[in-house]
Amino acid sequence: MPAVQTPQLKELHASFGAEITGLNFANGVTIEGQKMILDAVIKYGVVVVRSTGLTDETHVKLSRMFGELDDVKPYIKLGRPNRLKYDELFDVSNVEEDGTIVPDQSPRGAANKGNCLFHVDSSFNPRRAGYSLLLAHELPPPGNGGGLEYCDTRQAYAELDQETKDELARKDYVAAHSIHHSKKLAAPDWYADINPEDYPMGRHKLVQIHETSNRMNLYIATHIHHIEGLAPEKSQQIIDKLFTHCTQDKYRLSIDWQGVGDLVIWDNTSTMHRAVNGPFLYKYRRDMRRTTVHDSSSQAWGLNEHTNCRQGLP
Repeated sequence: MPAVQTPQLKELHASFGAEITGLNFANGVTIEGQKMILDAVIKYGVVVVRSTGLTDETHVKLSRMFGELDDVKPYIKLGRPNRLKYDELFDVSNVEEDGTIVPDQSPRGAANKGNCLFHVDSSFNPRRAGYSLLLAHELPPPGNGGGLEYCDTRQAYAELDQETKDELARKDYVAAHSIHHSKKLAAPDWYADINPEDYPMGRHKLVQIHETSNRMNLYIATHIHHIEGLAPEKSQQIIDKLFTHCTQDKYRLSIDWQGVGDLVIWDNTSTMHRAVNGPFLYKYRRDMRRTTVHDSSSQAWGLNEHTNCRQGLP
């Protein structure tokens, strides 16, 4: 009989990030396995679980154990067909419904470029994302891109200078998040005629407590279009200053895929993330599928109306 492998956890960075090996769900998901991942992601913000043995079905089942799931219905409504079996799976691959690679010059090709900017999932919607669980189904050849990069926004806040902390506490800024803004930053020619101000934005406090760890956090992302109540120049000055601070090398962690079945889970309320750019975007097939767990904290809805209307692009 093969030896039973005991799950092992290894820290990946001085302040955040962890890797779990020996946790396999080929025979079904377990409460014990889910709790190990949950405890790790609360502490470390982002966790990669190697060789999980997950399928579409068990991926969705495991994700439901973390909370209520988002779905792709707004994207389908706007004309993007869903090649996957479950609406709870977000198709973040570069694969078309017929199996071909998404063309660079296409609506989906342009939209995919936004994934290469540091962001948090669904901050532009009335209810933001909590955890995201991304599973590798098909990977490009080694050395051809496709990895992920994260920023530790809790530690970044902790190491802000006191003058900036005092200003942020005194002003209690509200940031307006827009998917149209970040897409336009990533592909300005494609979205030249789109004005983000013509669409709803998600409103969230810029500084807030991360409730599960009881640490303060900068809730920042390239989705931020402006800070409310400020002149555009002042707003952009603050956004640029904080973004530059959060994306310093000392707050960044890169995670590479080792094989099909690897799962990365991250907390969108304590980290930013991006896809590492490279030839994988349009040269090699890359099949990645993500579930998104709605945030369940007291700040999940920010300052937004409690509505199921969400922003999506085909």
